[in-house]
This record gives sequence, C-alpha cells and structure tokens, in this order.
Amino acid sequence: MKSGLGSEDGTTPDLEISLETVCFIIMKARQFDVKEAASEPDPGSNPTDDNDRAVLQDHADDPVQEELVSLISQLSDDEKVDLVALMWLGRDGSDASDWADLRRQAAEARTASTARYLMGEPLLADHLAAGLDALGLSCADFEAEHL
Repeated sequence: MKSGLGSEDGTTPDLEISLETVCFIIMKARQFDVKEAASEPDPGSNPTDDNDRAVLQDHADDPVQEELVSLISQLSDDEKVDLVALMWLGRDGSDASDWADLRRQAAEARTASTARYLMGEPLLADHLAAGLDALGLSCADFEAEHL
C-alpha cells in the first residue's frame, strides 16, 4: 500500500515513503548533524553539572543516532529506496525529471545497511530537504507543528 506522496496532476512522482516520515528523519538528522566529536569519551559527570553539553557530543550510545538507525531500518525496502533516491536528488542537484532514474539506481545499489549508509552521509538532512524541494515538496508544515 502506497503511503501516497505524489500529486494527482502527475507533476510530483509517487513516493512510497510518506512526507511526514521524511520530515521526521530530516528533523532527527539535523539533531545528529550538529554533534561534535566527544572531547571526553566517558565524562562520568552529572548532565546538570556540565550544563548538558554532552548532548552535543557524539558518543557511541547516542540516542539520536540509535533512533535514526532504528527508524530507517524499520522502513520497507521501497521506502528505503525512496529515501536514498531523495538524498541523491538533493545532493547531486538533480531535478524531478531525474527521479525515475535515481530511484532505479537506488534500488540496484540497495544494501542491507541503508541506515549506516545514510548516517555516514554528511549533510543528510540538507540533502533530503533539497531532494524534497526538487520534487516541489516541503517540511514547512511538519516543522511548524513539531518545533
């Protein structure tokens, strides 16, 4: 069953992944992207004592990373293909006319570690947002409701 991204007039391709899911992934990826290398791998201090600075550092047990990996891993194969194709669309500066080809390439390149692949992509959130924009879609309404 399609989650139904796409317009009735055919200008936006039908996507298997919902706009809400992509927007949630973008929101979480932005939280992940702002992390910096851990300055003290095992601080052992109280978060209140360090003004919660550790939340901005990249630790092995990062809950944002765990949530993103879990969410992406639970997507269907078609949703994962759409997500990778959206990232490529935004990263490479392609336009909507390239969608079918990008989606085909993403399906052919699919691996068991889609989450790891996407999480290793610098600026994942920006690329996904640019991919949506290339298709005439936006997370503005989703962000207004959730921020």
